[in-house]
Amino acid sequence: MEDKATCTLQEDDDLPYEEEIIRNPYSVKCWMRYIEHKQNAQKSVLNMIYERALKELPGSYKLWYNYLRERRKQVKGKCVTDPAYEEVNNCHERALVFMHKMPRVWIDYCQFMVSQCKITRSRRTFDRALRALPITQHPRIWPLYLRFARNLPLPETAIRVYRRYLKLSPENAEEYIDYLRSVGRLDEAAIRLAAVVNDENLVSKEGKSNYQLWHELCDLISQNPDKVTSLNVGAIIRGGLTRFTDQLGKLWCSLADYYIRSGHFEKARDVYEEAILTVVTVRDFTQVFDSYAQFEESMIAAKMETTSELGQDEEGDIDLELRLARFELLITRRPLLLNSVLLRQNPHNVHEWHKRVKLYEGQPRQIINTYTEAVQTIDPMKATGRPHTLWVSFARFYEDNEQLDDARTIFEKATKVNYKQVDDLAAVWCEYGEMELRHENYDQALRILRKATAIPSRKAEYFDSSEPVQNRVYKSLKVWSMLADLEESLGTFQSTKAVYDRIIDLRIATPQIIINYAMFLEEHNYFEDSFKAYERGIALFKWPNVHDIWNTYLTKFIDRYGGKKLERARDLFEQALDRCPPKYSKTIYLLYAKLEEEYGLARHAMAVYERATAGVEPEERHQMFNIYIKRAAEIYGVTHTRAIYQKAIEVLPDEHARDMCLRFADMESKLGGIDRARAIYSYCSQICDPRLTAHFWQTWKEFEIRHGNEDTIREMLRIKRSVQATYNTQVNFMSSQMLKATTSASGTGTGVDDMKLLEQKAQQLAAEAEQDKPKPKEKILFVRYALRPSLRQVTLITQSMQAVWHIKPSDHLHCFIAEVQLEQKSVPTAVFGGLKDD
Repeated sequence: MEDKATCTLQEDDDLPYEEEIIRNPYSVKCWMRYIEHKQNAQKSVLNMIYERALKELPGSYKLWYNYLRERRKQVKGKCVTDPAYEEVNNCHERALVFMHKMPRVWIDYCQFMVSQCKITRSRRTFDRALRALPITQHPRIWPLYLRFARNLPLPETAIRVYRRYLKLSPENAEEYIDYLRSVGRLDEAAIRLAAVVNDENLVSKEGKSNYQLWHELCDLISQNPDKVTSLNVGAIIRGGLTRFTDQLGKLWCSLADYYIRSGHFEKARDVYEEAILTVVTVRDFTQVFDSYAQFEESMIAAKMETTSELGQDEEGDIDLELRLARFELLITRRPLLLNSVLLRQNPHNVHEWHKRVKLYEGQPRQIINTYTEAVQTIDPMKATGRPHTLWVSFARFYEDNEQLDDARTIFEKATKVNYKQVDDLAAVWCEYGEMELRHENYDQALRILRKATAIPSRKAEYFDSSEPVQNRVYKSLKVWSMLADLEESLGTFQSTKAVYDRIIDLRIATPQIIINYAMFLEEHNYFEDSFKAYERGIALFKWPNVHDIWNTYLTKFIDRYGGKKLERARDLFEQALDRCPPKYSKTIYLLYAKLEEEYGLARHAMAVYERATAGVEPEERHQMFNIYIKRAAEIYGVTHTRAIYQKAIEVLPDEHARDMCLRFADMESKLGGIDRARAIYSYCSQICDPRLTAHFWQTWKEFEIRHGNEDTIREMLRIKRSVQATYNTQVNFMSSQMLKATTSASGTGTGVDDMKLLEQKAQQLAAEAEQDKPKPKEKILFVRYALRPSLRQVTLITQSMQAVWHIKPSDHLHCFIAEVQLEQKSVPTAVFGGLKDD
């Protein structure tokens, strides 16, 4: 039987491998070739070969690894209670005798044990692996061990495993914390999370910041007060308040939420009250206030639900009314609480203090306390707004309540405050004086303003910020102006005059002050003194500030003296025009001319108008020439305006010169100077593009129809063609004019649209020019018979031109022949003979 079994095992094909093994029993390659050859054999045969090989080579990792893998594959799919599993486990144990330092063998064995659902043996196997392997190989075992522990139904086992693991890798505490939260061990989770937050060197594996971890801790301990008992929640969250000052609102809400969930509602309310009185940003205030209001609403709702279930009782109704009153008071206090937040943010904000006073409307004691706190808190140098308005409003509050002595006390204190600007102190003095005026204490008001403008013991410049404002307020024009008004109304002439003189001596006067001073003197019939006041003002100011003073001075002087002091008036006008900018000279020139017309000489008036046409701005010259022409025509007659028209045409731009030419020609035609008018039209035609100034050419045409003949009309048309051809050759001018015309017709256009319009217009003009050219016929250019007159016709035309235009025969013959030649050659321009002026 034994021989038969041996024969069965050793087939004929195995003989070469057996012989090789006999020759080399310690060669792994020989055994692996034999095993590979027997892969398809029975499992028992293959296992027998592995056992024989391992008997010879028990320290071969390759043989053990392949053998164990083969044995695990053989039991795959079988029930875990099958005895074959235990055989495989024994094989692993035998392998670990030699392979206990090989992590792969331990990993495969541990996974195989876990798959058999043998918890205790698996745990012990993991522990044996950790003990057997060096610590550098532990990271390969722990992930499997932790995954096995997390899947266990016993959290305590996993917790103990995690505790051991964290001793090796404390940086993975977040994973442990997540597991603890998942199994409901929140107390230990909070302890671990607190330790993580307090460890400044710890870097989160999940990329969370320290604040995010702190936020998780606050949510954990505040939302589970019954499960987290090992930590002092209040101390932890208050520590966060000092650590994370930009997230106060959330932390305060977490602390209050902890007390609410703990059932300590009064403590929660105290926390909310403390929070809204300490937060310094509107965002934090909004978070805390909304949470506070929601808490009060939930308390009211819970009380109402309890009352409806248990029935009505007197104590319950009182409690409910108390809760409703508390909630209503909270909502009513919101604007005041928000104002407090803004003032904590910036206690020097004047506007917010005013808003706070308005919130206390109807509560005098609170208003007084607010004003007192405001003026004591605000530093004028750091104030946002005008701090003096608080003092003024404080005094006005006492005044409205008929406590003038208290109001005066407030004003007296206000005048001693070191404001940032002099204008603030000046406003306080003025308000002080106005209060006395409102109560008809006129003498007291004068004394106050005189005290304000008194020279201090130590003088200082108005803008010298190193000196206190009390030493600089004596140069405040605001206070002096009010004092001058009061002196005019309540004081004497001498006292008022002294005030104005003092203002001028301090060199703080304005042109309006000078004019007011002069008007005041004039009202009291001190005319020369008023003129001296004007002179002092003129000496103080330069152009253009002195413009109003000169206008008033000259007008008043003329009204006073008329022509009695003509030379003095002329000197004043010359002095005014000496350095007068053209922008302001028009009014003075017109006053000067009017003076000469009414009291002086007409030729002097014309000379003034002549200077005015050159002395005003270019935009006003056209209007000045019109006035000049009108006055010259009224004084000297129409014929005297010819020279004015000629100068206007030379000086004015083309647009206004064109209008002057038309008026000039119309005047000449009315006077019978037809030839003069025709010469003017001819001159003006050179600046009139027929495409843009059709009105001019129509006016000339109508003129020739009324006063000319066929020859003059023909001459006008020839000039029109010549001018049009001239403008056609001026490319830049033509393009600008076309652009102007298209823009004015279709609105402003830019970019590609303007270029398209210009190109279209240029193509149209080119097409018209092409049509105007004579068309050659068989390459021979024929001239019409009408363009080649006979000698008889030339003689007759020459005689008519001599009779009409008074030119010599040689001139008119030259003109006519040149014109005929030009028309034959299609030349756009021609040379005219000179016209004689009659």
